Amino acid sequence: MSSRIPLPYPRKVLELFKNPKNLGRMEDANASAVAGSLACGDMIAIYLKIDEGKNIVEKASFESYGCAANIAAASIMTEMIKGKRLRDAWNISWKEITEALGGLPSVKYHCGVLAVGALRRAIRAYFKDKNLPKWLPEELTHEEKHALEEEKLMELLYRKNDSGKV
Repeated sequence: MSSRIPLPYPRKVLELFKNPKNLGRMEDANASAVAGSLACGDMIAIYLKIDEGKNIVEKASFESYGCAANIAAASIMTEMIKGKRLRDAWNISWKEITEALGGLPSVKYHCGVLAVGALRRAIRAYFKDKNLPKWLPEELTHEEKHALEEEKLMELLYRKNDSGKV
């Protein structure tokens, strides 16, 4: 008998976990990024097709390796940003994602943070060889730093595994 207690997910989370929207790699994306978390093993890859003249998100998709909350957060986020200007997409918060899902257990808030981190990294990547808009902060946001810290930790652990020492 299992001692694990199932998490109380809202209906929307379970619906998007079973039937995610915008799932899959986008071959014609002009911006993409990945964010992952060692703490839970979740990973999100975000793909954006941006109208370059208007800076509007035409299409958004994702790939995910993770729990129900991770998949649902990425799915709802792609729905939330379609048709939005990049500035408005940038400003979506993990709290808005959590609210759009009908709430998440507190131990799953990081799934919204991960989705926002991947989105912001994709938007930042889009502007890599372009003039940065004034609304795009030069400093990395909390969500971007979170994704970067996780990546550095993963690299360190892989190096330790490969060499037997850090």
